[in-house]
Amino acid sequence: MLVSNRLKRILRLVPGRQRFGVYRFLPFFFLLGGAMEWFMINVRIGKETFYDVYRRKQSERQHEARMAKNEI
Repeated sequence: MLVSNRLKRILRLVPGRQRFGVYRFLPFFFLLGGAMEWFMINVRIGKETFYDVYRRKQSERQHEARMAKNEI
């Protein structure tokens, strides 16, 4: 109860409730998505970024698909 009351109080401080309703939070989510995208592109964990892993896995899947096609 205490946490939900605090959260409601904080959410009421965001301007535009009358005009925009729940859509007033859209800029926050847009910025959060942009920050997450930047993090996935630029921040290395170990030696790889998220997109390095994605490209490698995609390449592995394509290779496996070609090998399976050649076996037929």
